[in-house]
Amino acid sequence: MPKNPNGGGSTPPDLSAPVDSAEPAPRTNGRADSTGRNVGARKKQYVIAPRLAEGLQTLGLQPLQFAALEQALRDSDDIEVIDKVGPKSVLGALADGMGGNQGVLVARMTEQKAAALHQQGQGRLLVEHDQHLNLMEPSLRQPAMVTGVAPIDSSGPVLNAIISVFGKDGAPQANAEVSLFGSMLPASGVTGANGQVTLSLFGETADTVRGLYVKPKADYWSFYQRDPDISSDDANVVVLRALSDWPALKGFPQQRCYGWGQKAMRLDQLPASYRGQGVKIAIIDSGAATTHDNLRTIHAGFDVLNKQTNPNGWDQDSIGHGSHCAGVIAAADIASGMRGFAPDAEVHACKLFPGGQISQLIDALEYCIDKQIDVVNLSLGGAEISEALEQQIIRAKRAGIACIVAAGNSGGAVQYPASSPNVLAVAAIGKLDEFPADSYHAQTLDSNVDAYGYFTAKFSCLGPQVAVCAPGVAITSCVPPNNFAAWDGTSMAAPHVTGLAALCLAHHPDFQSQQYKARGAARVERLFQIIRSSARRVSLGDQSRIGYGLPDVLVSVGLQAQAGAAPQAMQPQSMGMMPMMAPLYDPYALGVMPFYRPAVQYAPLAW
Repeated sequence: MPKNPNGGGSTPPDLSAPVDSAEPAPRTNGRADSTGRNVGARKKQYVIAPRLAEGLQTLGLQPLQFAALEQALRDSDDIEVIDKVGPKSVLGALADGMGGNQGVLVARMTEQKAAALHQQGQGRLLVEHDQHLNLMEPSLRQPAMVTGVAPIDSSGPVLNAIISVFGKDGAPQANAEVSLFGSMLPASGVTGANGQVTLSLFGETADTVRGLYVKPKADYWSFYQRDPDISSDDANVVVLRALSDWPALKGFPQQRCYGWGQKAMRLDQLPASYRGQGVKIAIIDSGAATTHDNLRTIHAGFDVLNKQTNPNGWDQDSIGHGSHCAGVIAAADIASGMRGFAPDAEVHACKLFPGGQISQLIDALEYCIDKQIDVVNLSLGGAEISEALEQQIIRAKRAGIACIVAAGNSGGAVQYPASSPNVLAVAAIGKLDEFPADSYHAQTLDSNVDAYGYFTAKFSCLGPQVAVCAPGVAITSCVPPNNFAAWDGTSMAAPHVTGLAALCLAHHPDFQSQQYKARGAARVERLFQIIRSSARRVSLGDQSRIGYGLPDVLVSVGLQAQAGAAPQAMQPQSMGMMPMMAPLYDPYALGVMPFYRPAVQYAPLAW
């Protein structure tokens, strides 16, 4: 890429300049008739942002005049600017301590135009695909040896099976997800009002069926049967267990209880006055159903998806994911249901799902900066690293916002943004005897079980970026409209740590002192350090699966010192890394100028 001899001056890219490679002509697939139109690539959505000033200084470049670029984009005939995300107040504009935030543009254009714009930016401009984000909920895993192949011969065998799902006292369970696995493509469906669904497995017989999975909508345990005896002549009946039939949930939800994960972190031993007062928490997820008795205390939020038409639609949660996270973090301490970690914290529900994208997450974090949020729960992730999002996470951290992020559920490397050095990544663990053996939760079990029954969840992502682990298997919490469900995922683990972080900020003596009372990156780092230092080793999994281990509530709020020595941890040198804190910004860490360094902070920390 040619370098400007004057250090890449502030002149915006010339959008009228010709693109080096002409856009390909639409393919006709050999058709010349008028019965339809050929499918081609549509314009894609991009995030456009100026690179952070410190990144430009490293490269010897001058900042870009972003206002001029914005005008040029808006004047371009083949570029559609659909949104601008930026500071919502003077407070937001000054949040990074530099006062130079110019916002982020969201625009639609062709790939060729985006490539030309990026090249003309000469390293001063970020042009990224506005990728879609996913909730960190584990997908249903197929049994071993099942393939995604469809039968070629349509005249082959077909297994038609009726699955009838019932609950307590023979009540049919509507809207239960049912999946039947053979040796090829599975069949899935949802039960009707009568609790029944008919599934068809092509190319299969009753003898080749390898698994039956049932996920109820609410109030019951899931069901999984390996190698089920399926009949094609009679209805196949599945009777689900009620959550309240489990000994640890006896009398639930009429009688209030703590989840097993909260008890594992010793929330039930915390004095009643420790309730997270004065701390602001944002849950960037699918909203929060305030129809739920335990979530009625949530009064604020922002619907990022519908900000132009209904920004107050955050209290509608069609998925239930955000409500489930909110219940773990801050469910009201009332006589029924469950108590969250920080029931007196001020909770803001930012609705980003279904369909959230990087630009909208940037917008949600801008809301958090403007509202002076203290802790953000991010039970989400993307397929690729985003430097534009990382710049916003850095701004949030400098504004005193701690981002707690789910590590991911692919069973592979930690996903982004949990892999960022500026957040706290949380992996998931489970515990034996906290779910029925015939529930799907049993399929998350791996061989790393310790003497207390803790195990690393099979789906949980791993890597040196994992800071701590938390309960993420068979976690019971709130779902709309006023029900409960037991779910798995690092999505469920992260809220445990978010709630603990709120308690720590509200009650640990350090955050009442002048040094850490002021908002800023130092306060966030101190919070992360205390959480890591409170943890204890659990499961027999290696350090990359659990980080420092399972955080402890009583230690995190300063009521108890960590018993014994600091938690044993992998030394950074043993992983080929230097024992140092990750920088806020390191443009050469990946060799392609984005920000990310796979830092590990496993050396014991004194506090």
